[in-house]
Amino acid sequence: MEHIIMAHGSGGEATGELISNVFAKHFQNEYLAQMEDSTVVPVMQGSSRIAMTTDSFVVTPYIYPGGDIGRLAVCGTVNDLLMSGAVPKYLTCGFILEEGLPLDRLEEAAASMAATAKEAGVVIAAGDTKVIENRSGQGGGLMINTAGVGFIPDDQAAYSPSLIEPGDAVIVSGDLGDHHAAILASRMGIENTIVSDNAPLGEMVRALKDGGIRVHEMRDVTRGGLATVLHEFSQACGMQIVLREEDIPVSEKVRSFCGILGLDPLYMGNEGKLVAIVKGEDADEALRLIRSSRYGENAVAAGYVRKAPENESGMLLLETPIGGMRVLGPLFGEGLPRIC
Repeated sequence: MEHIIMAHGSGGEATGELISNVFAKHFQNEYLAQMEDSTVVPVMQGSSRIAMTTDSFVVTPYIYPGGDIGRLAVCGTVNDLLMSGAVPKYLTCGFILEEGLPLDRLEEAAASMAATAKEAGVVIAAGDTKVIENRSGQGGGLMINTAGVGFIPDDQAAYSPSLIEPGDAVIVSGDLGDHHAAILASRMGIENTIVSDNAPLGEMVRALKDGGIRVHEMRDVTRGGLATVLHEFSQACGMQIVLREEDIPVSEKVRSFCGILGLDPLYMGNEGKLVAIVKGEDADEALRLIRSSRYGENAVAAGYVRKAPENESGMLLLETPIGGMRVLGPLFGEGLPRIC
């Protein structure tokens, strides 16, 4: 059988073949091998707290320059755990397959998930598959739901916007808008060399912790872009966060792409970038550590935090090269295309 058929979701022989030939082939480990209704996994020593997250991925196309839906599902879930200070350990994955999906497309996604999980140091410990009728009338859809579990070391300080204070530095781990531009270009049939940034960020997060950097808040910059994330921070802490326009990291390829389509990189989604608010005195060392980590070579110190002047509130500001200030709000409306 070269395509998904309804029998693959019956729980019978066809389901068993799908599990054996695709999922067990790529995900096999001691936890999945239990083949029970739930998986029993060990906890991490030195941790009395866990972090949990869940996400769903419906991106089209499934394969795009620099990645695919399988890699995206692992990176998105792992990075969400990392931003809470957790050490990611286990993932579950649920596949929702439309009748007609080519089996080689499904296997490619599974293989990519397995490779990315290995890179990120996590185990896919449980999974599920559902087959539904073809509702798109095309080649058959693929959607992935994930859940992730990580452990927060007992010596790990919490991150919170409430910790943000005047003098803090805003560190951005690399160029903005790559993932959004790669997906949009693929959907529009625009030829260019832009590739997605989807990547697990564990190495740079560990480097900050091991280096003793005083991180007050941290977030992966996904839907809504950097401006939306920092706007949320400013509203939560009551401070003014100032971005220096000339220091915002955007590649020339993405900048040109945005110029053609009228997009703003500050509101474009990413899947392999983080923003960290760190103690001002730690900014130079934080920047060095991130730049020395995989996927962080283009990191910059892009802004700073200041106390809101009297009669003003917390807000996000853009400092122009000539010294002017412009207020930046959150993303309004739909940030097309769907990027995850």
